[in-house]
Amino acid sequence: PAWVPTGTQPPLGIPLLQCGRVWFIRDGCGMVCAIMTWLLVVYADFVVTFVMLLPSKDFWYSVINGVLFNCLAVLALSSHLRTMLTDPGAVPKGNATKEYMDNLQLKPGEVIYKCPKCCSIKPERAHHCSICKRCIRKMDHHCPWVNNCVGEKNQRFFVLFTMYIALISAHALILCGFQFFSCVRGQWTECSDFSPPVTVILMIFLCLEGFLFLTFTAVMFGTQIHSICNDETEIERLKSEKPTWERRLRWEGMKSVFGGQPSLLWINPFAGFRIRRLLLRAKKGGPEFSV
Repeated sequence: PAWVPTGTQPPLGIPLLQCGRVWFIRDGCGMVCAIMTWLLVVYADFVVTFVMLLPSKDFWYSVINGVLFNCLAVLALSSHLRTMLTDPGAVPKGNATKEYMDNLQLKPGEVIYKCPKCCSIKPERAHHCSICKRCIRKMDHHCPWVNNCVGEKNQRFFVLFTMYIALISAHALILCGFQFFSCVRGQWTECSDFSPPVTVILMIFLCLEGFLFLTFTAVMFGTQIHSICNDETEIERLKSEKPTWERRLRWEGMKSVFGGQPSLLWINPFAGFRIRRLLLRAKKGGPEFSV
């Protein structure tokens, strides 16, 4: 890859992530939504750990559920970070120059499309995002909760994010049900270290949060899997665009998004993460926001 010193503009056609820069969208609404997502997960973890599990008299019940819930929370937040900080497949800005088009060696009669908003050559199935101010390859939609577009390069992490959030939401609801049942059967003062009114309020808010997040992320997860299996993005479906590309078979679509044959790497948000590359960027002057 070509590396450009921090503070200089990369040459046209070189992806920003290959220039030692971190992909990040400076959108106020998206940043607020992303922070809210983290705070809500931290709140759920606080209630589950300190209100329900630690005061429990059943040691193994607390340990097993605590480890499981916190592992799912870490996987969910890691998937969120990978979705937010991964280039979704941005087309280089301003590459619609005469020199660049001459290098494409177009055949007679071959048609290419230019985006008038970012002055770039639009590949097939690319769409312009008004928030990212870039054309994104296989853009599915722009999600404020991850402060990024969901596209060709980060759809896998977005699917994992929705899956893990749905799982911890379901887990939190199940734990709330057991906690209410045990508190009603016994003494409210003994089932939590907090006062009964505070315990009830915290658990009610957790139930509402868990129900809303479970509904939203489960629907989104199903929609994403359906789109991947049909090799069709949400924008293409809404616009009822007739496919001009050869659609992949369902299993081929899954393998193209998650990479290779089915394995545990499919559900691992840390797959492909290079710590050495980050350290290299830090030595070169630190990462820089790209958008």
